[in-house]
Amino acid sequence: MSRVVSADWVIPVEGEPIREGAVAIRDDGRIAAVGSSADLGAGEAFPGCVILPGFVNCHSHLEYAVYAGFGDGLGFSSWIGLHVGRKSLLEVDDMRAIATDGAHECLRSGITTVGDCSFAGASAEAAAVTGLRAIVYLEVFGRDAAAMARFAELRDRVEPVLSDRVRLGVSPHAPYTCTAELYAECAALGLPLATHLAESVAETAFLLDGSGDWAAFADMLVPPPGRTGIRMLAEAGLLGPGMVAAHCVDVEDDEIALLAEHRVGVAHCARSNGILGCGIAPLRDLLAAGVTVGIATDSPASTPSFDLFEELRTAIVAARAREQRPDALTAQTALELATFGGARVLGLDDEVGSLAPGKWADMTVVSLVGSPFEPVEDPVVAAVLGGSPDRVAATLVSGEDRYRRGTSAWPDSRRAARRARSSMLR
Repeated sequence: MSRVVSADWVIPVEGEPIREGAVAIRDDGRIAAVGSSADLGAGEAFPGCVILPGFVNCHSHLEYAVYAGFGDGLGFSSWIGLHVGRKSLLEVDDMRAIATDGAHECLRSGITTVGDCSFAGASAEAAAVTGLRAIVYLEVFGRDAAAMARFAELRDRVEPVLSDRVRLGVSPHAPYTCTAELYAECAALGLPLATHLAESVAETAFLLDGSGDWAAFADMLVPPPGRTGIRMLAEAGLLGPGMVAAHCVDVEDDEIALLAEHRVGVAHCARSNGILGCGIAPLRDLLAAGVTVGIATDSPASTPSFDLFEELRTAIVAARAREQRPDALTAQTALELATFGGARVLGLDDEVGSLAPGKWADMTVVSLVGSPFEPVEDPVVAAVLGGSPDRVAATLVSGEDRYRRGTSAWPDSRRAARRARSSMLR
């Protein structure tokens, strides 16, 4: 063993919380053992803290880390139009600076793995530099061969930074920006695949008959297929394991059944959906149908941060309000969805998402000192309802510190990202 980390509580997720717990880490960065500090030794002790599996943020956009507040209050279609215009003002170096800042913010929030949809490939470079674990889904838009040619160019750009920790995926953006044929070409690559599905009523209206708010942007979109995105992909035989569907807010019961039948993973982004006025995803129905779900932040363009603690609490409030029952989403289940659930959505549950021997030692240490939950009665409730980036004492990826409170400020990346934001406000 190369390292033992201990705290007042260890929450393995797959197993009961361990009081005065510890995690032993092997030399190769994987977990050797999880148990009591009496058995494993105290090693490096974090008093007043809980140790959690690192959060698995199964849907993010690191390249939008400094877009917070742009177009707040606009309708969804107008909001996207504003962001497309402002993004066009950036150079690739700007996007690298923004993505690096976003990766740092993820680590500060206790996120150790992202499933990131990347417009420019800069997310792959940012993850490689910062130590963040990632599947980077290169985005594809359009209706012709030029879309796949652009993907090939991006793939060549990111190839040098790919590794076992930073992996490649593809993201046909959405059914209103990609034809079924383009989805099929992406699926044929055999890579992990992510897409945006059923995000709003306006999306559904456009896909069915070209009507609604999206009609004003028809020249930027593909022709309406005459059916919803989920049904279109199901009819084309393109739903299946290895696909991540972000949002799934405006879904019918039969569409939920299709997602479950084809084992599509859903990224639930409660803050993004709420702030953009898209609605509240039927989380309880998705889970009851057997759909694999992870809680994710989306991007600061809408959320407006990578604060997964805040995402957890918003998901809890939204689910309980929608169902009008306090057990609609418990703190325990929410934590599972943000760790092991996200790992299952990304197909990484054998490697991350819980603290278990053989998995990567990806961990978040959260201090509860001075919180309203001290002394701690239930460590899961205390961590979920009382945690925040400011309370993250350390974030480890493969057993190595990638963030340490008080020592990891990253001022250079922050300044560069702010300059990039300024260039969009000209």
